[in-house]
Amino acid sequence: MKDSLPLRFLYRTVPGRALLACLVRPSVSRAAGALLSSPISKCAIPRFIKKNGISLEGIEVPEGGFPSFNAFFTRKRKSPGFEPAEGNLISPCDALLTYQPIRKDVLFEVKRSVYTLNDLLDDPELARSFEGGSALIFRLTPAHYHRYCYCADGEILASRSLKGVLHCVRPVALASVPVFVRNSREYRVIRTERFGLVVQMEVGALFVGKMANRRESIHEKVRAGEEKGYFEFGGSTIILLVQKDMVRFDPRRYSGRLVDGEIPIRMGEILGENPVSPEGKS
Repeated sequence: MKDSLPLRFLYRTVPGRALLACLVRPSVSRAAGALLSSPISKCAIPRFIKKNGISLEGIEVPEGGFPSFNAFFTRKRKSPGFEPAEGNLISPCDALLTYQPIRKDVLFEVKRSVYTLNDLLDDPELARSFEGGSALIFRLTPAHYHRYCYCADGEILASRSLKGVLHCVRPVALASVPVFVRNSREYRVIRTERFGLVVQMEVGALFVGKMANRRESIHEKVRAGEEKGYFEFGGSTIILLVQKDMVRFDPRRYSGRLVDGEIPIRMGEILGENPVSPEGKS
């Protein structure tokens, strides 16, 4: 996708960068969010639906229609549309998926932004516990369903919210700023029943400063397929981190589905199984 003239101005010129410094302030993001939640914003819904080919089949549509653009964007399905398969790790969302092995000192490149695992988590000890494991990166486009669920059964061990300067996720922006170091993100450390520790993280972008996550207590139990939260308007990302040898991924499951290095995937779809049966684990 070719970047627009305004984006090239904002990220590639000195005056543009000065303006950008104002635009990415949290107060501006909040104001944009308020506008998108106002009744006047609903006039943008029909064009957005047409442009992105969005179907409202199976969606809960309020009587009289959606009251605002954000109400439409955070639309909810009448039913999940899947039954979590017992003992499997499932996709937390509809998205485009990429898989990345986690090696010591590895640099991850996601959407043209390079970062370390410690940058992402801001916790060196936690980062070390995932060395040798896997990162699953889910990219949500504006056309995707923006609610997401838990990926496995387990217990919440820790909850972290990291504030950051919000940046646009279009390519020009990504060539200029480290998205995951600068963006706000929230994550839960989950002790799962079959996959060891799992980190499930949501990352916001410009005008998506608010990840509306359910607020759990430490040691609260969660279930695979249970709704965790939703993103408001904008491109967004979810990342799962799994530990070494705890999940078996079968590439044949996605045979023929790879598109430009990404795998189209649906919420609730099986990602992998534990390589050891529950009876065989110590």
